[in-house]
Amino acid sequence: MGEGLRKALSLLSRSTIIDAKTIKEFNKELQKVLIASDVEVETVFRFTKEIEKKALASKPPAGLPPREYITNIVYEGLVELMGSSYEPEIKPLRILLLGLYGSGKTTTAAKLAKFYQSRGLSAGLICCDVSRPAAYEQLETLAKQANISFFGIKGEKDAAKIARSGLESLKGKQIIICDTSGRSALDQNLVNELKSVNAAFNPDQKILVLSADIGQVAGAQAREFDKAVEISGVVVSKMDGSGKGGGALSAAAASEAKVMFIGEGEKLNDIEPYDPDRFIGGLLGIPNISALVEKVQSAVKEANIKPEEVDIEKMDLDTFYTQLKAINKMGPLKGIFGMMGATDVPKEMIEEGEEKLKRYKYIISSMTVSERKEAALLHDQSRISRIAKGSGTTEKDVRDLISNFNKMKKSYKMMKNNRNLKRMFGG
Repeated sequence: MGEGLRKALSLLSRSTIIDAKTIKEFNKELQKVLIASDVEVETVFRFTKEIEKKALASKPPAGLPPREYITNIVYEGLVELMGSSYEPEIKPLRILLLGLYGSGKTTTAAKLAKFYQSRGLSAGLICCDVSRPAAYEQLETLAKQANISFFGIKGEKDAAKIARSGLESLKGKQIIICDTSGRSALDQNLVNELKSVNAAFNPDQKILVLSADIGQVAGAQAREFDKAVEISGVVVSKMDGSGKGGGALSAAAASEAKVMFIGEGEKLNDIEPYDPDRFIGGLLGIPNISALVEKVQSAVKEANIKPEEVDIEKMDLDTFYTQLKAINKMGPLKGIFGMMGATDVPKEMIEEGEEKLKRYKYIISSMTVSERKEAALLHDQSRISRIAKGSGTTEKDVRDLISNFNKMKKSYKMMKNNRNLKRMFGG
């Protein structure tokens, strides 16, 4: 969807005059992109008609190029189309998670627990999925990975009983999330089970997990679950692997279901409160420095990195290794580039970059303490050969790391002395 939107907007930059004909051609491309992304057809035509009306009814402010003016109209329109933002309350909560098979509900349960725990609230997970084989094992494994308390009764088929026992076992935890059974469709048996768990668990929030790949069906699912158990809102999962994410978000918003979080990626950190400004900005390739800074701070905290470990004044390979660990905690490089506004970096280049980061970690791990502290020692061929053998890489890989490390060191010195950057980022 993002690639299509950016291509459509590029039509405007090639036009010397932006008149009614140009706007109509642009809207045709926009319609193709949105319909291909599974946004409801009626919504698409209403949206593009509104863009045409706004673009032709007014002139850009003085000094603002027409392309940027229309981009802003599209941006604001898409933000409105995708619903309002969500600000999670950082306070004790009981959260009941609902969803059909394949929605990513169990992974989302662990992601949400980790999200709240990283913000200072103790968290626990209850497995009330009594129908899916291995649901217990999956949630237990995820809880261990996230360092979250877990409760379940293996083999028990009474989900309400598990919920009551779980509340007793996890007493004192500030965030308790209950993962429930799914089905291939919302049938009466599932409705009855959810109602019994709801009564036993007495949640503050009932959140429906919807997979982004269902597109505009998200609206219908949200309405069905709301009718059955009155949901508080939805989480749209698997946003990173679906071209229908925009359709799912717009359909959920149209059904008046509150989009609370979106999940992107497989790592437990890959969930964030829904912010349509951020989401649409990412699609259009608008840099989001505040999101990048948040991601860095979270990664630094999780990797347990101390300020002295990233002392730019000394900038040795130990410091570089520490930064590689932080980058690894930030999730896929695609997301990092997206926050920088570099949304069209080729997939092959990103994959190659991620492979390089892995190799670099192995290589630095195979160096001695003195080599990490003093990179000049690595001019010695025998050291390069030893490090390559120890890390399972080639001598060329080792030289590649040394070369890139030296380039980065120069870049840091330049950035450190750049007054504009200092003003931009402050502390």
